[in-house]
Amino acid sequence: MLTRRLFVACAALLAVSSWAGRPLLSPAFAQNADPGAGAFIQKLGNDAIATFSDKSTPRDQALVKFRTLLNQGFDVPYIGRWVLGRYWNQATEAQQAEYQKLFEQLIVTTYAERFIEYSGETFRIAGTAPEGETDTMVTTQIVRPNGPPINVSWRVRKKGADYKIIDMVVENVSMGVTQRQEFASVVQQNGGKIDGLIQALRQKVGRTG
Repeated sequence: MLTRRLFVACAALLAVSSWAGRPLLSPAFAQNADPGAGAFIQKLGNDAIATFSDKSTPRDQALVKFRTLLNQGFDVPYIGRWVLGRYWNQATEAQQAEYQKLFEQLIVTTYAERFIEYSGETFRIAGTAPEGETDTMVTTQIVRPNGPPINVSWRVRKKGADYKIIDMVVENVSMGVTQRQEFASVVQQNGGKIDGLIQALRQKVGRTG
């Protein structure tokens, strides 16, 4: 269900330290932007590469570190609720709780191996710009040795003293919107019932009950 674009965006964090020390803000983006959002993306990338460039870490420990990094950087509960859309309010509390657990597990099981196999692509922060009243878009570019660069923007929201990623836009395609459409399609194919989506997520992550 999760698209390849989402992996490309997540993998970008693993390359950020290659550009450490370069300016985070370009003049075209810096006006009225929150510089803390760019610094947050920079730090998250540094933490990621410090974790996954060490190939001596056992796989089970790497998975635990991946989950920790995921929840440090992304507002997973918010993203999970948002992508479920109007069906969130139709779900029971038990369905909501299981859906959120499955949603997180889907991200972990789909992308942990890719993070563990990090091979060193490079990444640069091009600038930041305000988005709405509370968010900041951090514009980045993934530089690949064999292919054109990939443009990725991270929608960052400040929560108290902390920052969290709430969406990613890869080549002008919102991952949140894409996932929301995919989940809505699964629910509709199952007669509008949340249980159909939950069962599909169970199968995707290898759970039976």
